[in-house]
Amino acid sequence: MHTLKTHPQNTKNITADKTRRRIRRLWFGFVFLLLSFILLVIGIENGLVGYMPSLAELENPQNAISSEVLAADGTILGRYYVLDRSNSKFHEISPNIINALLATEDARFYEHAGIDPVATIAIPFYVLMNKKRGSSTITQQLAKNLFPREKKSMLTLPFMKLKEWVLAVKLERNLTKREIITLYLNTVPFADNVYGIKNASLTFYNKTPDKVSVDEAAVLVGMLKGNTYYNPRTRPKRARERRNVVMEQMVKYSYLNSDEFERLKAKETPLDYHKIDYHDGIAPYFRQVVEQYVKDACKDLKKPDGTPYDIYKDGLKIYTTIDMRMQRYGEEAIEQHLTELQKQFLAQPGYVDGAVWKKKGSVQNILTAAIKASDRFQALRQDMTEEDAMAEMRKPIKMRVFAWNKGRSKDTVMSPIDSIKYMKLFLQSGFLAMDPFTGEVKAWVGGIDHKFFMYDHVNINTKRQVGSTIKPLLYSFAIDNGFSPCGIVSTAPQEFPDFLDHPYDAGGSDEGDIPMKTALAKSINNAALYILKQVRIDPFVDFAQKCGISSRLDPVPAIALGAADISLFEMLGAYSMFPNGGMHTEPFFLTKIEDKNGMLVKSFAAKQKELINPNTAFKMVKMMRGVVNAGTGGRLRYRYGIHNDVAGKTGTTNNQADAWFIAYTPQLLAGVWVGCDDRVFRFRSERLGQGAAAALPIWAYFMKRVYADPKTGIDPAKTFQQPQGFDDCEAEPGFYDGAAKPPGEDEIETVRPDPNSDDE
Repeated sequence: MHTLKTHPQNTKNITADKTRRRIRRLWFGFVFLLLSFILLVIGIENGLVGYMPSLAELENPQNAISSEVLAADGTILGRYYVLDRSNSKFHEISPNIINALLATEDARFYEHAGIDPVATIAIPFYVLMNKKRGSSTITQQLAKNLFPREKKSMLTLPFMKLKEWVLAVKLERNLTKREIITLYLNTVPFADNVYGIKNASLTFYNKTPDKVSVDEAAVLVGMLKGNTYYNPRTRPKRARERRNVVMEQMVKYSYLNSDEFERLKAKETPLDYHKIDYHDGIAPYFRQVVEQYVKDACKDLKKPDGTPYDIYKDGLKIYTTIDMRMQRYGEEAIEQHLTELQKQFLAQPGYVDGAVWKKKGSVQNILTAAIKASDRFQALRQDMTEEDAMAEMRKPIKMRVFAWNKGRSKDTVMSPIDSIKYMKLFLQSGFLAMDPFTGEVKAWVGGIDHKFFMYDHVNINTKRQVGSTIKPLLYSFAIDNGFSPCGIVSTAPQEFPDFLDHPYDAGGSDEGDIPMKTALAKSINNAALYILKQVRIDPFVDFAQKCGISSRLDPVPAIALGAADISLFEMLGAYSMFPNGGMHTEPFFLTKIEDKNGMLVKSFAAKQKELINPNTAFKMVKMMRGVVNAGTGGRLRYRYGIHNDVAGKTGTTNNQADAWFIAYTPQLLAGVWVGCDDRVFRFRSERLGQGAAAALPIWAYFMKRVYADPKTGIDPAKTFQQPQGFDDCEAEPGFYDGAAKPPGEDEIETVRPDPNSDDE
């Protein structure tokens, strides 16, 4: 048997062929994978494999930008947003922030083209060593911030990562390095749901990004590693440790010298935390009004593409007339007065012992309605009957309620029903100040605390009975139609046969016949009825409406006593004609709205019209001085020491449910309302509940602060100027010099409705 033998040369040839075939297959596989990768990249870049943003979207990302509302001096009052984000330009960002970011996140930022090859190649080695190390460049992180990952899984993650690489390269190709780093800092999330470096620096350090120090920058950039974990407000120790790591990196890459690092490392970086949210901060009621006003205006304001502006996404700049100093003084004045007045209010019979809640009728109806409208009761009703829900509402639980203390709240244990009773008995207040010549609103305080009491008591939709503050409108109408401040008016009960079958006695008949100016100073009700009868009801209603009062005005005799419900906003507009020489100026609070690029969207201006002649206006000034000098507003002089040139009017409504004081100086007009939200809760005595006692002190505390601050621009020495050719009968009631109690101090003006009225 013969055995076949393979020639050695043939064996070598076969092996070589196999090797060549393997190499060809490897090359083919490599080329195939390379081509597949290239095709995949091309598909991703052209949007064939999932959504790929266009070049325009990359250059102008449509992330929601918060709109800012600004005071007259440019101070940010608040923001309206879906995401709390504002943009900064590169030159508005401190080099300290840029350096800290580069040292920590991407030291080779200026060397790569979107993807760092060194960091990318190093990934497997860190994986083998079981070490975590971020390899994403700032540009890659920006791509992820602008277009967040969706439905991430182990299968989709490689494709998402590849997509971010493509995005990073496109960003580098179309944007400068400065634009990339600026865009990154404008979109990155910080702690407390704050987006962008501008909002972060304002929130945590109350300063713009250009003023941030090295250690502050290190804290802010340190948050980027974990904005909750390194939150300096809630976890200061971790934030400080992370700050030091960031500064070490800055030393490593020569952005900080070692000596400076050692000095900064040893010190604290104190926060100046000012997170502006819906409730906190200055002027929350005003911000709420502006928000609704601008939202309504945006329906008719179109962007260049024809779509309406969105206050929450389009980064609008909303400029207002608010004076930060006066706003703060208004809020402080309310707090100063009501902290003490509230104690006196609750010390009254019926409130101190809780007896008011045992009354049947309106009190019980108010309580029941409030219980059923509460969030807790509504939630309970999802799973139980009304009877069981009421039973739960009577069980004590831990809760936080409003209190007049430093934190404006306290933790306590009480039943939800008792908490409703507790909150219902707080006195509320509305305060508005404006420039009567320009119409600019300077201060707007809608209540005592926006977190617990969101109802705004200033805006035009909040109506309360105005009492005797309506009388200056009646008197000015009469004077403009021939009456004289020195003319004699009757204080006897008045007959209105079309309304009553007997004389209407609203009080003051014991005064006899007196000069008109005295009747106003003492706020004599029957005198107001007498004047109304002379000028007639319907013409006066027409005049009041011309004064800017859009509220319903019933043409009845009690309109002369302020029985109508009118807003504080409307009343100040009506009073503007007195210091403004007869010109009515409608209050306004916005000056302009700009888009995110600073282009004007809409501007605003005051609306003015002449209502009374200048002589009539000045006569009213002199008569309303008399209210303060020798009438119902006299305590402004003798108790609060305001001896400047002031004219005004007090107001007190039926059973002391509403207290008013509206007054003006030669430069400023301001008004105050005080009362409970539900009119059934009120002062038991005229001594505490009259306008001079409950409302006037707030005006006094406000003006004392304003006069003491030269930066408000209000001159304490300025006086009302008599118009040229002015002819008056004689001086107003004597100026109080502090020697004795003003004669009108005890005069109480109270609305007494028509005898046949069913008003309580």
